[in-house]
Formats: sequence, C-alpha cells, structure tokens
Amino acid sequence: MDSTVSAEITLSKYKRTPVQLVENRVCFAGPHSELSIYDTYEQAQKVSLKADSLLYCGMVTGAKVMHTKAHDNIPFLPHESFILAPEEEVFIDFPEAQHLKPTTCLTIAISQERVAQICDRMNDIMVETRPNGMELDPNQHLHSLHTQGTQQVIDRLTSDFIRNDPDRDLLVDFGVSELVTRIIRHHGRDALLRFTQQTPDANGLTCVMQWIEHNLALPLDIHQLAKMACMSRSRFYDSFKRQLGCTPMEYQHQRRMSRAYQRLQEKCSVTEVTYELGYLSLSHFSRRFHQHFGISPRQATQTKLNS
Repeated sequence: MDSTVSAEITLSKYKRTPVQLVENRVCFAGPHSELSIYDTYEQAQKVSLKADSLLYCGMVTGAKVMHTKAHDNIPFLPHESFILAPEEEVFIDFPEAQHLKPTTCLTIAISQERVAQICDRMNDIMVETRPNGMELDPNQHLHSLHTQGTQQVIDRLTSDFIRNDPDRDLLVDFGVSELVTRIIRHHGRDALLRFTQQTPDANGLTCVMQWIEHNLALPLDIHQLAKMACMSRSRFYDSFKRQLGCTPMEYQHQRRMSRAYQRLQEKCSVTEVTYELGYLSLSHFSRRFHQHFGISPRQATQTKLNS
C-alpha cells in the first residue's frame, strides 16, 4: 500500500477556521516557495487570482471554472494541474461551493529564481536532443490531467509544508524541485509532440514519436524503432530516455492513457476505448487507467462541468 497520504486526507485533519466565505486562505512559507490552501463556502463568479511567481494550482475537492485572457470556461477538477506564469491573471467561478461542502484547492507559489535554477539543470540534460525550431512558451498557462506520480508529489509536498519536522525546509525544497521537473518534462514532451506532428521527419526520435502516436494499439518492437530512428538499439534507447524522461514502452503507455482520457471525455464507451488502444481485456485497461490517473475510466466520463 502506498505510504503517501493524500492531500485531501492531510487537509481534512488540519483545522481551518473560515474568516471569509470565498477563497478563505491559509498559508505556509517554505524555501523559495509558499503553499496556500483555499476553501470557498458559497458560489461565486470571476474571482481574481494572480501571483508574481510561478503558481501551481491543484484541486482537492469540488470543481472550479477558470477564465484566462486566451481561453474561457475551462473546467478545473481534482487530479488536474493548472499552472500560471508569473503575473498571469485568471478569473475563477465556483459553481458547486456550499457551506457544508466547500470547494478546496491548493496553490504552490515557486520563486522565479528557483524555477530558473531547475530549468538550467534540465536544459543541460535536454539541449543535445531537443530539435531545432522547438521552443517552449514560458508565458502560456498549462492545464492538464496529471499522472498518479505527480499526485503523489503534491500529496507528499502538502504534508511536508504543514507538518512540524526538523527537516521540513529541506523536504519542501526537494518536493518543489521534483514538481517543477515534472512540469518541465510534461510541458516539453507536449511541445515536442506538437513539433513532430508538424515536421515528423526532423530527426530519428520525432519519426519514432510520430509512429507511436499513430499506432498506439500496436506492440512496440525496439529493434524496429531503432532502425526507424537510424540508431543502434542502445543509442536509441539512451537518446529516447534522455529526451523524454522515460522508456519507449512507458511513453506509449502515457500516450495511450492520454488518448483514453480524451476518448472517454468524448463519451466513447469504456469497452470501445479498451480495444481501440490495444488492451486485451476491460479489467486490464481499467486497472492501468486507475494506476495512472487515480480514478476509474467510468469516473473519467463524468468529469466535465456544464459551462
């Protein structure tokens, strides 16, 4: 059993006396970072949120609707990440908040200096294999369904911020570093995927990524993928893992899960998605989906708000 205690359980044990009904805030300072817990006890619209640091937002209970300068009516639900660039403003609706059932979310503000330090270290790792012409937009908000691994980082980091531990600051800094690294990896991977769709023959890795994307239901043959990338098997495996932070098999699993979630949101049946993505049984697909996202496929079909 996973020893990580979820943020919901951690916060349920921590008493927060409401001072205001909308976005009642409790803060915990850490090195180069700050955790804020927000509880909202009544429905509200267009509540502003803005920070001078990178702001990671995570839903704990309930649901919100986000409005940015570029996008309107973005549903924001548990097991999703919403990251705001410094000075980016978002306006929030609370359609489900009730006095006895508040909407709860958390934010982790991370200083630009700390983010820059981690980015520099990541660039040293990724610069050799990043394709020419691909650039990441640091001012674009990020909104995605995160993995169970990221959820575990958030749960552990929340606990580290709140508890009275002699190594608290060190643990918080470790957690912040891991969270930012995951954001960079996820953002970079998505940008690389978009790049491969535009120029699939840019280099060997982009060719492989494009093939995987169009053949998610097929088993992977590492020898054939290495030939496609015009590399030896060992060089291909090393290059793929350095660039994407995972093996080809892990990457295919992540892309399958992303496609599965998209298809379930389009109201496809669980059975249809199972066989469309190459899983041999409904139980196997459901188990992998739950391990990845922390919710069942049937729950995923119900995670859209009415705008």
